[in-house]
Amino acid sequence: MHWRDWKYLIAYIAPLSAWIGFRWGGWWSPSAMYVAFVLIPVLELVTPTSPANIPVSEEPSRASRRFFDLLLYANVPILYGLLWVYLQRIAAGNLSVGEQIGMLLSMGVIIGASGINVGHELGHRTSQFERVLAWMLLLPALYLHFYVEHNRGHHRWVATDRDPASARKGEWLYAFWIRSITGSWINAWRLEAERLRKTGKPAWHGSNQMILFHLVQVIYLIVIFSLWGWIGLAFAAGSALVGILLLETINYIEHYGLRRQKRPEGHYEKVQPWHSWNSDHELGRIFLYELTRHSDHHFKASRKYQVLRHFDDSPQLPFGYPGSMILALFPPLWRKVMDDRINSSPTR
Repeated sequence: MHWRDWKYLIAYIAPLSAWIGFRWGGWWSPSAMYVAFVLIPVLELVTPTSPANIPVSEEPSRASRRFFDLLLYANVPILYGLLWVYLQRIAAGNLSVGEQIGMLLSMGVIIGASGINVGHELGHRTSQFERVLAWMLLLPALYLHFYVEHNRGHHRWVATDRDPASARKGEWLYAFWIRSITGSWINAWRLEAERLRKTGKPAWHGSNQMILFHLVQVIYLIVIFSLWGWIGLAFAAGSALVGILLLETINYIEHYGLRRQKRPEGHYEKVQPWHSWNSDHELGRIFLYELTRHSDHHFKASRKYQVLRHFDDSPQLPFGYPGSMILALFPPLWRKVMDDRINSSPTR
């Protein structure tokens, strides 16, 4: 294994910080927020980007690839272990309101990063084992439909108006949240209905994944309620919402204003590197398992995170992902910075 392979262990700093916050309380309560939206953005302002790609001849061996997979698998026990500690602390009832909010935000960061983000990576894998792990990672976010809509909807219609997860130029983040969350959920139902119709089955057949996913989510919430009561249920749902909003904010910055051209015959052009915003900031790449090299992910979704490539013609975000997410919270500033970049991109 190459020395650079070990850098992804740094990604575990985020869940470690959350655990510290849950254990120590006080000002430490939102520790994962400090790491994600203070430490990383500040360090990315002063550290260089890394556009270099791994040469094909140096791509990880089969044994090394197993190491990279295990790094992802470890997020399952980490996520559920932190969820247990979080809800135990909340249900104990000896926390201030500030501590409760801080821990909720911190758990939401982990649900978004270790849960949805890693679940997204594993959801593109072909083995049933890895897909089950993906579902387990999406479950605490109550966002299992993401598996259906992202793989069969978003990747097909990305950078077009048919994709609710592709932000339009001038669209504010807060309006996008509503459109993407509702549109993706509706699309997932539609995609499952279409899949079943092709096999001669009705939409409400027992093999409808959306029905099964919602049933699993209800069972999950019942388990939460049985263990920690109403307060546990409320805080589990609250942290899930934070994770969802973090995901949708990432969706927003990944394709904002970028559009594929429609051909005269009515078909859209093939997805190109310039249809996704990218960031080569090293820390964000590590913490998000190379999600920030999003163009290559859309070019070949089966390509594993550790070998995703930089493209020179991919438009670059002004900051890393965390910094860009913060900027997106202020729509006038976001538009001032980003709209000129769109005008100079190949999709203008």
